[in-house]
Amino acid sequence: MRKYLYCLLLATSILSCKKEIDFDYNEIDPIIVVEGRVTNEGCEVKMTKSRSMLDSVRSRCLTGANVVVSCDGVVFPLSYNSARDCYSSTLLGIPGKTYQLSIDYEGEHYEATSTMPAPAPILSTEFLWQDIVNERLLAYEMWAVDPAPDERNYYWYRMDRTYHHPHFAQRKPKEPYRWSVFDDRGNPPGKLYRDVMCMSERAAEEDEEENWKGILYEGDSVMFQLMTIDRTTFEFFSSLRAGQSGGANPKSNITGGCQGYFTAGSITHADTLVFRYADVK
Repeated sequence: MRKYLYCLLLATSILSCKKEIDFDYNEIDPIIVVEGRVTNEGCEVKMTKSRSMLDSVRSRCLTGANVVVSCDGVVFPLSYNSARDCYSSTLLGIPGKTYQLSIDYEGEHYEATSTMPAPAPILSTEFLWQDIVNERLLAYEMWAVDPAPDERNYYWYRMDRTYHHPHFAQRKPKEPYRWSVFDDRGNPPGKLYRDVMCMSERAAEEDEEENWKGILYEGDSVMFQLMTIDRTTFEFFSSLRAGQSGGANPKSNITGGCQGYFTAGSITHADTLVFRYADVK
């Protein structure tokens, strides 16, 4: 009896004990971060500096750099665009071409190379309910054409959504919703298939504030873009996702000691899809 009483008192003391824990994030000096892309829609390069995990202020693009992209011996200088807060050019990428990025900034030099793959035309998109374990999940299903079925190909997608709900009256009308990367392994020959999980039906019914950003509401519009990318860009975004929970840096494909990526990619867009419960299969 005395043994059980001791265990009960020990458990009570453990449950009632509260202690604040301060995490040491091992602060380091800021480093240069480059995000560059050449696509069929234009050419943009953004340079920022890394910031503390405790700093929530969005970084502005660094000005004063010499940024150029070259292809087949032709050089395309990029100038700072204050409206877009990045370096930009009217250069439009062409599939099969290889592009070189060169940046000189404060005595440092950064370089990267990327070859632009062929585009993957999107065939169809729709919303579907899927029963998984004891949950009913809303999936955004996409079918597209694999541009090179006999080769390993890599893809990045991004979903944006517009809000049509009072919860988001103070938010931007269009914001990022989902993104990821994948390759064509396991897909039917010549086709690409992707299910993007959006929300659970239970979360939508409970409508708790902590889940608002993930819930699609009646009338919300979803915009989907698919970009074919090279392997090094795929590795960057894969390591970025893997390191988000642990705070690890992604695998950069730019030389010179900076973080970030440079890619030449082909973008395709799906038709805007409006979410309505009655239309979901």
